[in-house]
Amino acid sequence: MVTASEKNRPSWHRRLVNGGAQLSLLLVFVLGIEAFLTRDSLGMEAPPINATSLSGEAFSLAHYRGEPVAIHFWASWCPVCELEQGMIDGLAKDLPLMTIAMQSGPADEVSAYLATQGVTYPVINDDSGWLAKQYGVKAVPATFILDGTGRVRFATRGYTTGWGLRIRLWLAGFF
Repeated sequence: MVTASEKNRPSWHRRLVNGGAQLSLLLVFVLGIEAFLTRDSLGMEAPPINATSLSGEAFSLAHYRGEPVAIHFWASWCPVCELEQGMIDGLAKDLPLMTIAMQSGPADEVSAYLATQGVTYPVINDDSGWLAKQYGVKAVPATFILDGTGRVRFATRGYTTGWGLRIRLWLAGFF
């Protein structure tokens, strides 16, 4: 039943309220799916990573005990990963972040791909997919935010904004 005061409201107002309600419902739906897809990762102790990046730097996840760190899985064949590259590159300049190229070919091919894309973030090449399997990654991009104790506090699949990752790192205790 429509009240007299609702009848007098302009149509743009009703559309705005309805649009806001629909957007809120969509957001709850998307966040619910995200929570369902990542439910097994949350709270788990992150599997160890001891590897050498494509630039020759040794990387050990144990080195980051006491501070949050982001682990980002991506692939050169993934169009969504390509959309995120600039954002991930910017985050890597400000925050503790390691990226892992999952099943993207041999090291020289991944290095050539990075050069053509103009990104400089640190990369571990996971040509076999072994590291991705340890983390339960079935689709990329996938990002894990670890707290200072090495536990997974947040996990995302699919496109994520830079602000979204920064907020998750903040909640994990980085800032």
